[in-house]
Amino acid sequence: MSSKASAIEICRTQPFATEEELLRDYPPVLVEKVLRVREMTNWRLENPQKTDGEFITELMGRFRVSRVTAHSDLAVVRAMLPLLTETNRSYYRWRYNEMIEETYEMARKKGNVAVMERAATSMARNNHIDEPDELENMQEIYDKIIPQRFAPTDDPRVIGIEPIANINEKIKAMLDKYRAETIDIDDVKYEPEDVEFEDIFNVDNDPATT
Repeated sequence: MSSKASAIEICRTQPFATEEELLRDYPPVLVEKVLRVREMTNWRLENPQKTDGEFITELMGRFRVSRVTAHSDLAVVRAMLPLLTETNRSYYRWRYNEMIEETYEMARKKGNVAVMERAATSMARNNHIDEPDELENMQEIYDKIIPQRFAPTDDPRVIGIEPIANINEKIKAMLDKYRAETIDIDDVKYEPEDVEFEDIFNVDNDPATT
């Protein structure tokens, strides 16, 4: 049993798990919160014009929880709303597969091969099983890519710049010029003065302190 998972994480990763399935993995208090959040998320979608205050009142009256708990649930619902587009799509795909499996099983029991075949085809199409794997398609694209070959060069014309004649001689002349104009600087060795701090800043003799 895991007690570290959050309600948001469970709602996101296990949107269709039943109460019994959740209780096998999570504490009852956390499961109760997840079930409340699920129900109140649907309420929020059905009542988009309602305010947060009305949400809190509805939740407290429906589940008999404290205001603090209601505000905590509201925060989870707010976090879940942006994920609902993806979740709803997953839900309908899952529900469709459930219905197709039921149809297939009923057809199998009756020996209706034609319906079984249509159900299998429909499930394959719904889950894109009949389509090539995306990674396989990408591999075909990568195989067609021809790597660009690069070779080092000192010719500036490859980037649209005309070379300067006798560039090395001009560089040397400029260096000689600036070296000749540079003022010589003598390194001076630092020697610490043998003077005490109190002698320089004599507080006792400072007129400003008297």
